[in-house]
Amino acid sequence: MSETKERAYPVPSIRRLPLYLSFLRKLRDEKVEVVSSTRIAEELGLTGIQVRKDLAMTGIVGRPKIGHTINELVSHIECFLGWNQTRRAFLVGVGHLGTALLGYKGFQQENLDILASFDTSPQKIGKEILGRPIYPLSRFEEKAKELNVQCAILTVPAQFAQETADLMVKAGIQGIWNFAPVQLFVPEGIIVENVSLSSSLAVLSQRMNSQKTV
Repeated sequence: MSETKERAYPVPSIRRLPLYLSFLRKLRDEKVEVVSSTRIAEELGLTGIQVRKDLAMTGIVGRPKIGHTINELVSHIECFLGWNQTRRAFLVGVGHLGTALLGYKGFQQENLDILASFDTSPQKIGKEILGRPIYPLSRFEEKAKELNVQCAILTVPAQFAQETADLMVKAGIQGIWNFAPVQLFVPEGIIVENVSLSSSLAVLSQRMNSQKTV
């Protein structure tokens, strides 16, 4: 009996794919039907080799001297990213960031459906945000099993992040999108994607600071 292993793709390449999608959708809206990797590279400030390698991950093959059919390319990228099917998710931590994410309409285009949110604050429990109920955190496992949710967004303060992640894993969550500024320790097989606003700000600030000293 063979084991199924997750294939590792370059993370920088995966992060560029949504950028391609945005550009391709814009072209499609403009009634453009075919695009070359060279044009994609020029428009997005990348190299042709980068773009060709990135697109090759999706399994699509371009036609020499013609390029890619935009509809086909969009379909391949969406399928590769898993955005061709709806992924249901829960959000835990309805603070300012959590509320902003609940209100972000762009997730609809990526087929991420946040069904409900959870919090421990009595002032928030029982209310709704854009039609999504806020449940007490104590009901997370119950609702996750009821609605067969395997993806969760974590936006709680750092001191509560690990215990919340433990609760998510116990409830059967397979993927955690972590916005808490702390490293999570989870069992093997659980996927954690960390989003560090501070790290991103540090890069911006340091680059601006370096530019001043040149």
